Amino acid sequence: MKDTIYGAVIMGCLTVAGFFVGFWRRSRDRFFGFFALAFLLLGLNWLVLMVMGEPYRFNPVVYLTRLIAFLVIVIAVVDKNRPSRSR
Repeated sequence: MKDTIYGAVIMGCLTVAGFFVGFWRRSRDRFFGFFALAFLLLGLNWLVLMVMGEPYRFNPVVYLTRLIAFLVIVIAVVDKNRPSRSR
């Protein structure tokens, strides 16, 4: 049952990453590229957890991957809200 749930979460993360890649390709806005990267990292994180099993759930590498993904989201928001230089 856990593998099914892990698979659904991985599929959801990769699907969202795919949507953001599509938005990025159309608009060339870095915001969407950052979000695509973040969801790709989260999907890979869940994949590693599924493959390695429960004992690795508290591994620091798992938390570091999540931290990097959330930092990428914070960077995307800060980058989007900074003043543009064209003014």
